[in-house]
Amino acid sequence: MKKLISMLVLLIFAVVALAGCGSSGQEPAHEENNAAGAGMLQFTANPEDFIRQGFVTKDGWKLTFENIYVNLANVTAYQSDPPYDPDTGSEVSGKVVVGLEGMSIIDLAEGDENAPPILVAEAVEAPAGHYNAISWDMAKIATGPAAGYSLVINGKAEKDGRTIGFIIKDENEYGYTGGEYIGDERKGIVTEGGTADIEMTFHFDHIFGDAGTPADDELNVGAPGFEPFAALAERDTVDVDMAIMKEKMPAEDFAKLEAMLPTLGHVGEGHCHAVVR
Repeated sequence: MKKLISMLVLLIFAVVALAGCGSSGQEPAHEENNAAGAGMLQFTANPEDFIRQGFVTKDGWKLTFENIYVNLANVTAYQSDPPYDPDTGSEVSGKVVVGLEGMSIIDLAEGDENAPPILVAEAVEAPAGHYNAISWDMAKIATGPAAGYSLVINGKAEKDGRTIGFIIKDENEYGYTGGEYIGDERKGIVTEGGTADIEMTFHFDHIFGDAGTPADDELNVGAPGFEPFAALAERDTVDVDMAIMKEKMPAEDFAKLEAMLPTLGHVGEGHCHAVVR
């Protein structure tokens, strides 16, 4: 009987010892996972000062904007390794991926001339690290005043005493993928307990050109300007979509428009790889 009790005691000690070894083996992995920590990542859309303040096109029209509706879908940030190169057009190699659910209809003209970039959605929890790539779609809007279009530009143009109201609508859909934000400050760096932002930037001077840029600059050579839109005005109003413009706009101007629309999406001054869906 004493031998049986002794064996039971030894067995209990052995089980406890094995359990202790097992738990000590798991702790480093748990600590390692927590070492990186987590913070918050917010996604913003920046139309630049061109939209909030208005600007003069390459052909001398002063533009101001009432609304610019875009529908952002599949918005996703990546910790890309290696860093994403948009010139390759390849897939992002992202080991850590954080995305937004659903779609967000944004008015890029919202706010005064000093307004900050627009918050697309509430900040989401994200593992700490540098989110150095982002992708998003501009998808057709399902309901409301911009239904059926991925982009609707509503504004006013003035030149030589003439004023034209315009609504320019785009029924195409676009997919954008960009690398690290290029600008005055780095973005997308999430620290433990901190909040960072990652930006989708929209360059509307690519459509209309910019009087403040030399006429022979690549931007102004490629942009159609506003004159081709003004030529479509009826009673000083332009209300067109891509189908109408393809039919009525001079072929050279429409080709420029088709080529420049996919270049709207940027990451600061960084270019994106774009596809027309």
